[in-house]
Amino acid sequence: MAFRKLLSALGIQAPSIETVVENPAVRPGETLRCVVRVRGGGAAVDIERLRLDVVVRAEDHEADGSTAWQHPHPVATADVGGFRLGAGETIVRDVTFQVPWEMPLTHGRGVRLPGARAAVRTELVIDDAVDKGDFDEIAVHALPAQDAILQAYETLGFRLHEAEVKVTAEPWPAVMEDRRTQPYWQEIDFFCPESWSRGREELETVFITREDSLDAHPGGNPPVTFVYADLEQQVWTEALGKHVRHCWGMD
Repeated sequence: MAFRKLLSALGIQAPSIETVVENPAVRPGETLRCVVRVRGGGAAVDIERLRLDVVVRAEDHEADGSTAWQHPHPVATADVGGFRLGAGETIVRDVTFQVPWEMPLTHGRGVRLPGARAAVRTELVIDDAVDKGDFDEIAVHALPAQDAILQAYETLGFRLHEAEVKVTAEPWPAVMEDRRTQPYWQEIDFFCPESWSRGREELETVFITREDSLDAHPGGNPPVTFVYADLEQQVWTEALGKHVRHCWGMD
């Protein structure tokens, strides 16, 4: 983004900042690269803290509205620390994040997931005043294995509805075989086809993703686990359908 003035209380000669996300389209497990340039104003100042967060829209942190974006949840943080910024001086910092394997997605099969948002947020503190800056939005695309599960649901007749991120450190019920490593998860909601509904209008699925495999939890039930090296679309579609039918007592 363009240079933006910081902390209006410091006046027209305040410092300005620019954060550039070099690869704004990433997948879980990849590295996100950012460059931050802080340009000094009319006088030297002490930057107490410069911090970047990767944040996501968390459904239970926001007021009503499918795209509310006022209280995002941080999923990764890079604390650059403090430094002295001279008048007119430009200081550049390279910042990288390892995107968590359980990172909530914003895109599946190349299409934006309704309700899903992610961004890099820049926070700078001068004289105990905090400037959280603007969000630089990023796109978090599904891994091939996640896309395969989304495709499987479509093949089985389910229709994508929306995605929501939930935040809590509480464990799941034992029946769900909780293997999370993060205090958040993303629910991807689908409309059920009539032949599957059994009184249900929607099915929510949670991906718990690792480097080599993922758990797909349909509707609060135990997971079916898929290993990336074994990816075969037809086989996975049949396995997912069989698992959901079993969980719903349809077999």
